[in-house]
Amino acid sequence: MTALSILDLAPIVEGGDAGTALRNSLDLARHAESWGYRRIWLAEHHNMPGVASAATSVVIGHLAAGTSRILVGAGGIMLPNHAPLVIAEQFGTLASLFPGRIELGVGRAPGTDPITARALRRNLAMNPDGFADDLFELMGYLRAPHGSRPVNAVPGAGTNVPIWILGSSLYGAQLAAALGLPFAFASHFAPAQLMPAIEIYRSRFRPSEHLGHPHLMVAANVVAADTDASAELLMTSLQQAFVRLRRGQPSPLPPPLSDFEAQLEPLDRALLNEALSCSFVGSAERVRRGVADFVSRTGADELIITAHVHDHAARLRSFEIAASCAPGS
Repeated sequence: MTALSILDLAPIVEGGDAGTALRNSLDLARHAESWGYRRIWLAEHHNMPGVASAATSVVIGHLAAGTSRILVGAGGIMLPNHAPLVIAEQFGTLASLFPGRIELGVGRAPGTDPITARALRRNLAMNPDGFADDLFELMGYLRAPHGSRPVNAVPGAGTNVPIWILGSSLYGAQLAAALGLPFAFASHFAPAQLMPAIEIYRSRFRPSEHLGHPHLMVAANVVAADTDASAELLMTSLQQAFVRLRRGQPSPLPPPLSDFEAQLEPLDRALLNEALSCSFVGSAERVRRGVADFVSRTGADELIITAHVHDHAARLRSFEIAASCAPGS
């Protein structure tokens, strides 16, 4: 059976607020635990009216405290936004509070617009080796302390929080392969380089103390409902939000809109068809077929899914149906 996990952005919907979004994320995590999902990850984004998970480590603690078994982690922390020591301390604290349940996925994108990135960072210097250097520093802080290291993460040192490399390009695949780390590809919104990244990761993988063989997770949008038509209508919330984002007009998650696709400009339709091509929308049978083909095509060890659905009850139902659609389930 292919392991199935959830990627959550704690969506703030039109007419809602961040507090409701965060309570809904905890409710989702509790249901996900009962439905057999392996993990739930939160994503770091900033200055996004529709995303409540900007303080990612805080939200991880919120979900971990309200559940008992499911793995909870970051998918991911955008490392260029932070000093590595701060992330080591945050996740070391989480790992100390919830032993064996915390994971740390890291990426090199800013997770926001350039102006907000400037507000987040002391500088915007992005030399090609900067992310790798920050990652090495972070990994060092999470290892056991030793006498020659002048700075230790407390908490953090010795927790060995599991680290994943996240990516939507070939760079992340190359780095994960070189370091012998698990790799997760953001195919739910940037699928263009998925297959080349997979080939690079597997062909160049070097076994490490962390991992003996390549371990690949791929991401997809899955919106499921009792009928194909109902699911297609729910999917229009994500489609609307994506078009707005690409136009530089991010917004709370809008309610579904009948005949939205018929109203699209050709350029917007092409954008959605390309960016959201790794999406499986429909009743259980249609979703099951789509997911099975995707996993077979990629050979993925795990699948992580997200669902931007405006109504919380419908969102829960979507993830409940999806839980029965994993290959081998």
